[in-house]
Amino acid sequence: MNIAYWILAGSLALFYLYAGTLKVIRTPDQLRPMMSWVDRIPLPALRALGTVEVLGATGLILPPLTGIALPLAAAAAGGFVLLQAGAIAVHLTGEDRRIALNVGLVTTAAVTLWLATGL
Repeated sequence: MNIAYWILAGSLALFYLYAGTLKVIRTPDQLRPMMSWVDRIPLPALRALGTVEVLGATGLILPPLTGIALPLAAAAAGGFVLLQAGAIAVHLTGEDRRIALNVGLVTTAAVTLWLATGL
């Protein structure tokens, strides 16, 4: 189970580190081709969302790597489950109905949460 955790958590961490960094440093005009929903939320909320994603990615990796505060890894994975549930709602209430990536991410985060409880 440890190997499975690292594969899933590493994949999620890379994805959220990339996506979160983009949300923090790019302008809404630069993000619009990838994320059509950026105009529906204020810029400070977009920056906060990116910061949460980067911190969550860190929370998936650092606690198991250092052996310190292991429950934080489960909390980070659970946070990503909630984040993606919200993302699915945002996509379904807007014009963009593509949720396949979000469903994959919520599933991966849920399995990662389950694996993190056994660390």
